[in-house]
Amino acid sequence: MAKQIKVSLIGNPNTGKTSVFNLLTGLNQQVGNYPGITVEKKEGICKLSRGVKAHIMDLPGTYSLNASSLDENVVIELLLNKKGKDYPDVAVVVSDVENLKRNLLLFTQIKDLDIPTILVINMADRMHRKGISLDIPLLEKELKTKIALISARKGEGIDELKKLIESYAQLPKTPCLNALSFAPEYFDRLQQTFPDQSLYKLWLVITQDVNFRKLDKQGMSVSPDFKIKSEGELKRFQQKETIKRYQFINNVLKNGLTVDEKAATGMRARLDRVLTHKFWGYFIFLAILLLIFQAIYDWSSYPMDLIDEGFAWLSEVTKASLPSGPFVDLITEGIIPGLGGIVIFIPQIAFLFLFISILEESGYMSRVVFLMDRVMRRFGLSGKSVVPLVSGTACAIPAVMATRNIENWKERLITILVVPFTTCSARLPVYLIIISLVIPDKKIGWIFGYQSLTLMLLYFLGFATAVGSAWLLNKILKIKSKSYFVIEMPGYKIPLFKNVAINVIEKTKAFIFGAGKIILAISIVLWVLASFGPNKNFNNAEEIVTELYPSLSQEELDNKIASYKLEYSFIGYAGKAIEPVVAPLGYDWKIGIGIISSFAAREVFVGTLATIYSVGSDEEETIKNRMAAEINPVTGGPLFNLASGISLLLFYAFAMQCMSTLAIVKRETNSWKWPMIQLVFMSIFAYGVALVVYQILK
Repeated sequence: MAKQIKVSLIGNPNTGKTSVFNLLTGLNQQVGNYPGITVEKKEGICKLSRGVKAHIMDLPGTYSLNASSLDENVVIELLLNKKGKDYPDVAVVVSDVENLKRNLLLFTQIKDLDIPTILVINMADRMHRKGISLDIPLLEKELKTKIALISARKGEGIDELKKLIESYAQLPKTPCLNALSFAPEYFDRLQQTFPDQSLYKLWLVITQDVNFRKLDKQGMSVSPDFKIKSEGELKRFQQKETIKRYQFINNVLKNGLTVDEKAATGMRARLDRVLTHKFWGYFIFLAILLLIFQAIYDWSSYPMDLIDEGFAWLSEVTKASLPSGPFVDLITEGIIPGLGGIVIFIPQIAFLFLFISILEESGYMSRVVFLMDRVMRRFGLSGKSVVPLVSGTACAIPAVMATRNIENWKERLITILVVPFTTCSARLPVYLIIISLVIPDKKIGWIFGYQSLTLMLLYFLGFATAVGSAWLLNKILKIKSKSYFVIEMPGYKIPLFKNVAINVIEKTKAFIFGAGKIILAISIVLWVLASFGPNKNFNNAEEIVTELYPSLSQEELDNKIASYKLEYSFIGYAGKAIEPVVAPLGYDWKIGIGIISSFAAREVFVGTLATIYSVGSDEEETIKNRMAAEINPVTGGPLFNLASGISLLLFYAFAMQCMSTLAIVKRETNSWKWPMIQLVFMSIFAYGVALVVYQILK
């Protein structure tokens, strides 16, 4: 049986840790979540020498063991739990040669955990260009470890790293400094109280206990007999510890690292001055966002149309090939369209993560976070919330997935909860048809039309509501989540195709296999509700309609029958049942059916109305004419007037009418709690706004 070494890959964000992981494991990778939480977990197998393998676990990026986010908490819990199945035989700390001073803080903390530790210094190919030289033997002596100098970009030094991993048992486990010497009396007493425990692990348990009670569950709590200092005193101790470590690192690098500024080129500094400029920085960022938005909204429409047509063709072929019956109807009208509803989002998700991966790999994303953080933080959001919010104008599903870049859990949760307020493309068909019905086709000053201005206002309303809701949630949510503004400015580099491709494939697979099954299940339920009825009106629809309308053509008759069956289906009765609820908004039972059926996806609203009104065509103009002719039986006036139209527009602007979004929120929060809160709040809010507006305008 092959020997297997457990390896934890640890490092600051943007050090190239993922590139090292990809080089070590190749295609032998698995992606999942840590038990109970949605922080991503990457594992893979690396073949070393004959009969020896390494199980590599890529831990979330962290700046130190003083955790301030869910990701960092995962790292600490794994490293403190010696009995855990993932506890490493050897820790590989990946650092960046240009940010060695900051990266070594984490390295010295890991060394204090009695785990054999290898230091990887990445991006060695830049040393010459940056005028950097290292005294590796001296660094290995001072840091009490072995160093692998590699270039993940060029794949250099990986074989040397594999050899070090295989010989991990020869690595010294002694710390490289006594970081807790600033308070000898306190730490002596702590060691005497727990003589069998590692002093630094005890210290971490005490300090992390301030932030994360979860550690207590692992039996690592400190005895109540030991007097723990106040939170303020512990923080001062942490600061002293950090200062002590940096003093040591400075002394080591003073002799082991040389930077010849004259030999270095200044391209990075010149680019930073432009990309983080208080005017040009925002301008360039907006231009890039426009490109991303264009790709998601416009470019992806071509493959999406092909997928849509492909599934429609498959449904037709299946229907024609198999004998008719309820089971075939379920396949052709429930399962195949349900699968199509999942697969159709792949181009949008792939485009979004393609751009995000390129921006991250190139080093530009850190500049964006720096640029936007000051603005967004006022509303309880992060600088990284900008990309999800803008992406939400195309589709909330990839936008919610894009929040994975936000380390702080509270900021990430708030972003997830407010993203659906931004106007997604699914709202557009509803907006266009209602606006054309109730807003006059006139212009202001021969330039701006009322209809286009209304559409623009709806987009603005979506953004304003998202940001306003974020501000409110930041005040309401009492989630303990520390946010330190530690921003790293990595060097610029050309993105590696392999890393970008792996990221895009992983994110797309996560959507298909995570949210996809929920979307499919709800699609089937909606099909059943629309395809069966409780009485003879539904079962005898053909005879009843044929008798009522003997002079209609076959096509008109088929449309009438479909409309009649929908009216007397379970979903039709549901529409009539909610009529008393929607009547105060100016809607009738037909609009009620549209609202219920569009729970699956907002754009279904228009198709449902086409069926109800027996239009027989999805052409917007045809549906519009039929809807314009509808009379409100109570008032005797048009059913779709200014009051009911604006009410309907605002209802769709705020309501959570998208099961796909609910499914992906459930997946990202690992709980039904948040999507249900989101659904209830947005529905009540949408109803309240629509009610008030209708009652004022009617």
